[in-house]
Amino acid sequence: MKSKINEFKNLNTKIMSTTNNFKLIALALVCAVVSVNCDNNDSDNNAAVSADFSGTFVQQDQMARPAINTVFIAAGQPKDDFNAAIPSMMGAKYQSIFQSRLLALNAGYTTNALGQTAPQLTGLLATDVLNVDKTKKTTFFDGTNILTGRALADDVIDVELLLIFGGPMGTSNAALTSDHVNANDKAFGISFPYLATAW
Repeated sequence: MKSKINEFKNLNTKIMSTTNNFKLIALALVCAVVSVNCDNNDSDNNAAVSADFSGTFVQQDQMARPAINTVFIAAGQPKDDFNAAIPSMMGAKYQSIFQSRLLALNAGYTTNALGQTAPQLTGLLATDVLNVDKTKKTTFFDGTNILTGRALADDVIDVELLLIFGGPMGTSNAALTSDHVNANDKAFGISFPYLATAW
């Protein structure tokens, strides 16, 4: 009889332990669901959560036109200063630095395919902003339209190399006017954001 009572107690302990485990698992699942539960209603104007924009913000990088900053401004303090510069003040401060660098890269520079002299090209590039023209085709340069924006498929580096090394007709220094990277490793998508997923 005593062994039956002990068996019953052991069975009861096992059942209670299993039940407690199920209760703990159920409680954990409920907590997980509640803590991550959200809906797709972004228009409920719930002001309880808002971004905090207090504090001091500092401009850290300037890269409107790819590679311009990299090529024309030396590393270290000059680049840090350029990156922190107000775009409207860049031209006056950096045009002569850009021109010296341009002539160091291409001592034979006269004009480029746009007919720009060294001061004209470097004056344009030293103000590192992305120009946009809402009335023309969006392109970095397509032979006709110049800096009217930047289409996703524009070969910006080839355009920049052409303007630096290509001479008045864009045909000089053929070995230096292209990076020979003519396509992405993956095609653009057909819906926003159009870029292929990272690999």
